[in-house]
Amino acid sequence: MIFHPSALKAIPEHEALLVSDYEVMVLNKPRRFSFRKYSHSDCIAYTGSKRAIFCRAVQRPLWALIFILGMLAVAWECFLYLFPHDFELVIFPGERSSRLSDSSTYGVIPIPCHSHNDYWRHVPLRSALHAGCISVEVDVWPWGNEILVGHSPSTVLRGTLQSLYLDPLLKMLDTHNAPPSRNWPKVVSQEMAGPFSNDPKQTLTLLIDCKTEGDRTWPLLVEQLNPFREKGYLTHFNGSDVVYGPITVVVSGDMPFHLLLENTTYRDVFYDAPLDNLTFPTEIMTDDNKSMDSTYNPSNSYYASADFRTAIGSLSLSRLSDIQLAVLRSQVRAAHMMGLKVRYWGTPTWPVGLRNHVWHVLVHEGVDVINTDDLRGATRQDWKPHHWWQWWV
Repeated sequence: MIFHPSALKAIPEHEALLVSDYEVMVLNKPRRFSFRKYSHSDCIAYTGSKRAIFCRAVQRPLWALIFILGMLAVAWECFLYLFPHDFELVIFPGERSSRLSDSSTYGVIPIPCHSHNDYWRHVPLRSALHAGCISVEVDVWPWGNEILVGHSPSTVLRGTLQSLYLDPLLKMLDTHNAPPSRNWPKVVSQEMAGPFSNDPKQTLTLLIDCKTEGDRTWPLLVEQLNPFREKGYLTHFNGSDVVYGPITVVVSGDMPFHLLLENTTYRDVFYDAPLDNLTFPTEIMTDDNKSMDSTYNPSNSYYASADFRTAIGSLSLSRLSDIQLAVLRSQVRAAHMMGLKVRYWGTPTWPVGLRNHVWHVLVHEGVDVINTDDLRGATRQDWKPHHWWQWWV
């Protein structure tokens, strides 16, 4: 039982008395109320004081609220870090990729990304162009006189290679390269404009992955490319040099390599070479003193690609080891010595932080295009090469 000193004026200060069965302790006069000076013991000693009321009604709930909000903020940041695009789908459930017209890519900045399995997009081809991807991939299957698009026979889309890709591209290029008026003089030496209005010289790579029966698919593809060939829209090898055009066609998968080599004076379809099987080339000097490998070189190949997990391996501690970096650099250097562009598929996709880290390591090490299924994530990256001192600017 505790008494205030005013009730025990006659009792000497700090003297303990026994009243009934309770020990009575004389307390000093309480301090003047101050938000900054009260302690937890005040809340216990003076249950009816202003300090105690403030402690119970304000301070404790305030600290509890701050703690709860802090934990929610941490959980929210972790969720956005791991699942940023799932959040966007919840907030914008009906959002779809912007539908570009067949001719307009105004304002789109090309970025070194490769739209993997592009036909699965909300709007095939146009979604990738809207994101700025300079390379798109489409899986194909021969069916009669048509080339169907799909990852497997059971998931073949209703469209064909011609309806989903070739026809829209041809219409876009015709629009970009049309003269301003009928009376406008045609310049024979004028360079063809590509799909990107902001960078007309940037070629768009169309990677066609033949899933089966490459011998049947090859003549169908060559025939369907005739309109592009006749108008000079295709990157081609003229027997001595590679002339870049608005569209670069590359084939992979079951497409036989020997079919590309039959014509030694002209080629406008190139091969996707196996990156992990490349070795440093044995230089063969041509008539114009250019070194060229006997198997894969710019006259017959454009990409050198490999499965990241097979070529580099799985990542431990969310980083590339020194050995993995050495393998990566060796493969990139070998492909570049052959004049080929490097691409890896099967890179980590989750968590997002690891994916972005691997992307930037690949760009820093000289990989030419980044394989991605997430166009939105790719557009958020800074793909420009940086030196170490630029991170502090």
